[in-house]
Amino acid sequence: MAADKKIFQKGIRYLSGSLPLLFIGPVIINSSFNNKENPLYIYILVLGIIIALFAMYLLFKGATTITKSLFDGDKNQNS
Repeated sequence: MAADKKIFQKGIRYLSGSLPLLFIGPVIINSSFNNKENPLYIYILVLGIIIALFAMYLLFKGATTITKSLFDGDKNQNS
């Protein structure tokens, strides 16, 4: 069972892109909740939520890409 190396590396890039966003998103959300009196509170909160959702998307995309490279890699070699 050999993995398709290019697809596997693409999945690792997705996961490595999601890693910093997984920390940045909640920090921004927490910062916005601590500064509710700031007039830009709602915009910072929305930005943090968007970053957190994008991090979850990249995490899902990376996991599915790695899984695809592991289990669909042997189909390419038999053809």
